[in-house]
Amino acid sequence: MPQKPILFSGIKPTGVPHIGNYFGALKQWVDLQNADDKECFYMIADYHALTSVQDAAQMRTLTEELVATLLAIGIDPERVTIFKQSQVPAHTELAWIFNTITTMPYLMRAHAFKDAEARDKEINVGTFTYPLLMASDILLYDTNVVPVGQDQKQHIEYARDTAEKFNRIFGDTFTLPEAYILPEVAVVPGVDGQKMSKSYGNTISLFASREEVEKGVMSIVTDSEGGRPENVYAIHALLKPKVELEALYTEHEGKYKALKDALIGDLDAFIAPMREAYQTAMKDTARLTLIIEAGNAKARKYSEQKMQVVRKAIGTIS
Repeated sequence: MPQKPILFSGIKPTGVPHIGNYFGALKQWVDLQNADDKECFYMIADYHALTSVQDAAQMRTLTEELVATLLAIGIDPERVTIFKQSQVPAHTELAWIFNTITTMPYLMRAHAFKDAEARDKEINVGTFTYPLLMASDILLYDTNVVPVGQDQKQHIEYARDTAEKFNRIFGDTFTLPEAYILPEVAVVPGVDGQKMSKSYGNTISLFASREEVEKGVMSIVTDSEGGRPENVYAIHALLKPKVELEALYTEHEGKYKALKDALIGDLDAFIAPMREAYQTAMKDTARLTLIIEAGNAKARKYSEQKMQVVRKAIGTIS
């Protein structure tokens, strides 16, 4: 098993990430991989994605695009382990074991379940048991640290609760992970002023063309009563120091078109290098496959060692 403390995080292959995904999580993945005191596991959560992506060709394409995305933003496969959840059987095996010690009322407290229920959607079992698969993802690697935004803290609480309950029933087996609440993680507003989210259709793609950037920025909702368009400013503040922005927004107070034009230029300049790196990565699918296969092998080795301990604890092997 790894000697360094383990840092674990995952992302679903549900489409090309937007700038909210980048500033909310992926940028921190890049920063955290450079911490020599930790070993990082970054998981492509394709089984989690099955609750919404139910087309084989689409799943394969989205997964490939996500690996290319990680490379394009600066994730180094020599420094971290990138792997697919579906290719490590221990994740679903452990999730089933956790199912057997977890009550339905406990799972009904999960935010994702309550949100789905509030929308009057037919809720699939995968959405209901999502927290236990996530707990297995985290606990399999004796994870010490899970970087999350404040709104995702409950995921870590579920993993800790599950680990504590298993340890109480079967003996000390799992490390209790700690949430690393990312400092100063911005809630990036979408073009409509709500939190940027694919489900709201209010995003700007992380690899948008200049034309797409222009279209997205020009559609940002502004408050005609204020001198400073707050939604425009909030995105701009992710790209430039606030000292520079204060001068710019003071100079162009009330001139929303000029401020949006400035944001278009700065956002496109920021995106362009990653867009080019993404396009290059997508041309070398053989490399993407090799990276994932190497990561899968490493994750399987670690997780299988842990599952041997779990199986002994529950009595399915001697």
